[in-house]
Amino acid sequence: MPGVPGIFLEEQAQGWKKVVDAVHAKGAYIYAQLWHSGRANIPQLTGTPIVAPSSIPWDDPNECFMYPAPHSTTPVRYSEQLPLELTVEHIHKTIRDYCSAAKTAMELGFDGVELHGGNGYLPEQFLSSNINKRTDEYGGSPEKRCKFVFDLMAELAKTVGEDNLAIRLTPFGLFNQARSEQRLETWGHLCRELKKRHPNLSYVSFIEPRYEQIFSEAEKQQFLDSWGLPDVELTMFRKIWGDTPFFSAGGFDQYNSWGVLESGRYDALLYGRFFISNPDLVERLRNGWPLAPYDRSRFYGPFEDPTIGFTDYPAYDEKL
Repeated sequence: MPGVPGIFLEEQAQGWKKVVDAVHAKGAYIYAQLWHSGRANIPQLTGTPIVAPSSIPWDDPNECFMYPAPHSTTPVRYSEQLPLELTVEHIHKTIRDYCSAAKTAMELGFDGVELHGGNGYLPEQFLSSNINKRTDEYGGSPEKRCKFVFDLMAELAKTVGEDNLAIRLTPFGLFNQARSEQRLETWGHLCRELKKRHPNLSYVSFIEPRYEQIFSEAEKQQFLDSWGLPDVELTMFRKIWGDTPFFSAGGFDQYNSWGVLESGRYDALLYGRFFISNPDLVERLRNGWPLAPYDRSRFYGPFEDPTIGFTDYPAYDEKL
């Protein structure tokens, strides 16, 4: 989609090499997050059929993709773009595509790769009972719905090495129509098996259960209550993963970040939106300086001048 970087063309790879070298020059680390939108896209942008675990239409007839099609100003409804159900052969090809991207990332000097297994994108579409209606080895039960992620992680581990591989999961997310039932059964089985099969993963990344991109905390709580999970937290998953570094994201700021790591609840906190608007985020948190607000309207491009609201935020001036 517009504004999203790829890593499947040589020109893209060379662009990433500049980024990787710049990050390393600052003494920092960088992982490549591998992302496949699956049914959360439109063919007018990809130039290819939209694929998914099952050919299930979008359940909101009026929800549109965030951008109109090229050379058009008319929004495109998701429900009008029936996705193509992946054949087993196409699943294997897709896994090879992931591995090709991972291999390129490591060759460019990335310190590792993270599989985006959440937010209603392709891996989570396989995990979600409302999207995955398959009756073969890749669907029909919580255990079978995990098979795509198991197969993908196994091949990625072979490609880049288990200790260079991570995964992001959103077991309580709703984004992109992820309305799965059997949350604890599915993601519990997924995590227990991944820990058993890949005990040396670099880290695992989760999103806070009550955090949601598109719903308020009160609205999200209504969903949690409807699943019989009124008091859900990530403790269960923390225990499953044991000594694997355990990260969490979702709503952390200068007020609620303190004491979390010291308590042993997580091994690291992740920041996204505030990292954009605060190039010196670590220093601000360390010194108790206020965080600069972000401009959400500038998060997703493309824009005529992409620097505005992205790379033009100043560092904090203690003298002000």
